[in-house]
This record gives sequence, C-alpha cells and structure tokens, in this order.
Amino acid sequence: MKLTNKKILIVGGTSGFGKQVALDAKKLDAKVTVIGHDFDRTKKFAEETDIAGIALNAQNKSDLENFFDDKNFDHIVSTLGGAMGGGFLDSSMELIRKTIEDKFFANLQLVKIAAKHLNKSGSMILTSGSGGHPYDASGAIIGNQAINTLVAGLGVELAPDKRINAVSPTWTPTGLWRDMSSEAVQKQVSDFSSGVPLKRVATIEEVASAYLYLMQNDFVTGQVLRVDGGVDL
Repeated sequence: MKLTNKKILIVGGTSGFGKQVALDAKKLDAKVTVIGHDFDRTKKFAEETDIAGIALNAQNKSDLENFFDDKNFDHIVSTLGGAMGGGFLDSSMELIRKTIEDKFFANLQLVKIAAKHLNKSGSMILTSGSGGHPYDASGAIIGNQAINTLVAGLGVELAPDKRINAVSPTWTPTGLWRDMSSEAVQKQVSDFSSGVPLKRVATIEEVASAYLYLMQNDFVTGQVLRVDGGVDL
C-alpha cells in the first residue's frame, strides 16, 4: 500500500528512529505529524524538517485525549519507552516500576485512546526491543516482553479492519544516548558488535525501514519484526 497522502502520527519522533521514520514517510508523500515531549526540541525539529510538530506529554491521559479529540490517522507509530541496566536485586523498585510503566503502560494507554481515532485499514506500530538479559536489564526486559504480548492480543482484538505490530531493535546509537560521551558511545558500539552475529550495530535508517514496511504491508498484524542483527541467536 502506498503512503501518498496517508496521515501518519509518530509519538516520540523528534530524534532517533521516530525522526527517521518521519523523514522517510514524508519522502513518500505522506502527511506526517510528530509528537515530542520537549518543547524546544520539537520546535527545532519542525523548523528543520517542515514536518508538523506538537509538544505534549504523551504519557498524560488528558493531554492525549485532547490531542486526538478531532483527529484521525491512517498509521500511528510509537517509540515511547526507554532502557535501563541492572538486575532485579541491584535495581530499585522505583526504577524497575518506572521502566515498565514508561514502556508498557504508556503504550497501552496510547493504544486504548488512539484505536478510536485510527482509520479503517489503518495500523499502529509500537517499539519493543531485543537483546539484554533479565539479570542485567530487568525492567526493560519485562517491558519489551509485555509489548510483544500486547501486540499479539491486539492483533486479534483490532482485526479485521485495523492492524498492530511492533518493531524490535537492539542497542543502536540514537538520541536516547545523547548524555553519553562520544568515547563511551564508541566503546559501547565496539563491545556490543562483538556479541552480534553480524558483528556490527544497526543504522537508524535500517531500523526505520521496518516501520515503513509494516505500514505498507496490509497482511501483517500481531507480529514483532526484529531488526537486531541476530543478537538473541
């Protein structure tokens, strides 16, 4: 299915995967809107890309409901959620709970609101994650597994008129790591690549292409598309 004139919303799209999806969708003549949490970053993104940018807290139920009140979309992409390091015993309850909240419950709330504003034959695409272990990424692993379960359930609940899938990247150098020094990022790239069958990390463009594929293929639903270099093999 072509994306020409399709209305696409990207939640968390001012940097990283979301930004690249927005740029790629625009090249395909889609009508793109991006939601960002940070006002200044969202404003800068909109000025630089000529893509509509809205700054709001996508984890706030009232803000989301007000945003969707008079809008419908053909495709909705969410990159909500973050990462964490640490196992169950050496991480605080607060950190584990927040990581799961930010990943699973924030996306569940978004889906419950957005599904009512998704056009017939439309789709939603969430972001899961591959790699890591329960002993060194406890809350993040639970959040990702919960996203996978959510997508499987909603694939049936939303059918036959609407679809939902997830993209599951592994560690990729994006804006999520903007607080790391360039030296620390390069070390992480080197260390991570050594444990991946393809011996490298993904590019942002490679991961973004998976979201576009899931928008365009009308016969894929309830699936998790892993773009991870075989990290879990």
